[in-house]
Amino acid sequence: MDDRTTKAIISGNEAVAIGAYKGNAHFASGYPGTPSSEILDYFKQFKDVIAQWASNEKSGLEAALGASIAGTRSFATMKHVGLNVAADPLMTSAYTGVNAGLVVVTADDPGMHSSQNEQDNRYYAKFAKLPMLEPSNEYEAMAFMQYAFVLSEKFDLPSIMRLTTRISHSLGIVKYDTRRLDNEKIFKMKKDFQKYVMIPSNAIKKHKSLLKKIEELEIYSNESPINRIIKGRSSVGIITSGVSYNYAKELLPDAHFFKVGLTYPMPVEKIKNFVESVDRAVVIEELEPFMEEELKIAGVKVEGKKYFPTDGELNLDIVKNGLEKCGFLKKDKSKVIFEDFELPKRPPALCPGCPHRPVFDILHSLKPYVTGDIGCYTLGAIAPLSAMHTTVCMGASISMGIGASKVQDDEKIVSIIGDSTFFHTGIQPLVDAYMNNAKLTIIILDNRITAMTGGQPNPSSGFNLNNKKFEPVKIASLARTIGIKRVFEVDQYNYEETKRIIEREINIDELSVIVALRPCVLSPKKIKDEPLVVTDKCIGCKRCLRIACPAIDFVNNKAVIDADLCTGCNVCKSVCPVEGAIINV
Repeated sequence: MDDRTTKAIISGNEAVAIGAYKGNAHFASGYPGTPSSEILDYFKQFKDVIAQWASNEKSGLEAALGASIAGTRSFATMKHVGLNVAADPLMTSAYTGVNAGLVVVTADDPGMHSSQNEQDNRYYAKFAKLPMLEPSNEYEAMAFMQYAFVLSEKFDLPSIMRLTTRISHSLGIVKYDTRRLDNEKIFKMKKDFQKYVMIPSNAIKKHKSLLKKIEELEIYSNESPINRIIKGRSSVGIITSGVSYNYAKELLPDAHFFKVGLTYPMPVEKIKNFVESVDRAVVIEELEPFMEEELKIAGVKVEGKKYFPTDGELNLDIVKNGLEKCGFLKKDKSKVIFEDFELPKRPPALCPGCPHRPVFDILHSLKPYVTGDIGCYTLGAIAPLSAMHTTVCMGASISMGIGASKVQDDEKIVSIIGDSTFFHTGIQPLVDAYMNNAKLTIIILDNRITAMTGGQPNPSSGFNLNNKKFEPVKIASLARTIGIKRVFEVDQYNYEETKRIIEREINIDELSVIVALRPCVLSPKKIKDEPLVVTDKCIGCKRCLRIACPAIDFVNNKAVIDADLCTGCNVCKSVCPVEGAIINV
């Protein structure tokens, strides 16, 4: 990227990175989580900035807060559930305030395209008493990011920037340049005991100060230009924000719109005047009735969720249906936005050659109770592998395995977790398992990358976001340092040896750790050997189909391997009961 004015097609995530740079941000940290993952990759391309991955969102936000206090505009990135992990520093940073501007970028996932829940993080803004901004397109994502730093410094608070999947990943044409703001401020690091040391005597005063700031923000919200009225020709009004504005505006262009850009605190007085100027007003928002509730609490007469769903991602059809229900649109069956037809089912699957596949096939055959975790390997729960029985949140596999192993004797308990998730929130429960003498087998799938979110590095990768190399953190050594005696490393492609060790360990009444080693088949580039071939010796037993490899099909009662998809990993050959039925070319 350079300093020339550019007109380009960019995503919302790239727009956030550009906006941060133009807003004089110099430091960024976070943890990769879809749909926010690409922001730091874009930001690192600028000169004279520091961008880095943290082991988890809490560490990422704390690093950004530290950089802010040290006098540098900073931001942290994460997906919606990541803010749960970062909630501890988020809540108290509202008390401490900032030095240079600090922005927390959180990307919600309506529809749960790649998430375990559908929480609405607008409630975090109210909970923490922090200003929240919501862009509706790529240009606003860029502009609001700059505005967020100014807002942060004006009120001495972190700002929250809320994206959603559609804003993060949609593309738009934006004209921009990469010049920074002309009025870059100089913030000196100060030792301020009362501001930054949150012992009770200081925190009590800071809480009172925070309440006053929110009162001032409420006044400001009613004056802010990013909360704006778009006049129409009809007699109805729509109050909306984010991507919902785009759908509503396309369907009902003649309506009066109140477009909310600063979601919290809500510009209640300004909206109240807007509602009084129209015959009837409806709130359109994804997920929870956040804005609707805020307005109703203030006595503003609006409707909303009685016409629009509280779950799932909105689209044109859903908004159209809601507008018809509330009478803002006449029903017209001749106007079909999307054809109503059934798309072919395409269930998710582990990649051909994925090194995790042998472990799940082995666990399926041994039938222990498997507490699982968040990552590509969560697909091990899906048939025909069917070898994972719980998935709740990052790091929960080991903690839940401890609890389960302590209170029952009927099942052998195995906890399975990936390397990035282990560094995220798996180390602490591993210490707990050791400290409390849990009778548990823990399998750590170490593919040396954060695969699910696009191949970002983690502590076992040996390189960081900027491709600077370091000595990888060795998970087996870490487990032994804790004090765990039974620690083993296996090559997952060595099927028989891996099976022997897993079977032995789950039948030993002690804590053990198995680190299953093999790099992700797609990172840094696709690992592909010569494809395998099915011979006439195939008896059609379908044993190879149970490993759920997309490269294997079944035609005319015989297995068939797609040479273009096959990576030559040999797992199908290892499980085939007939010697010579699957061979290397």
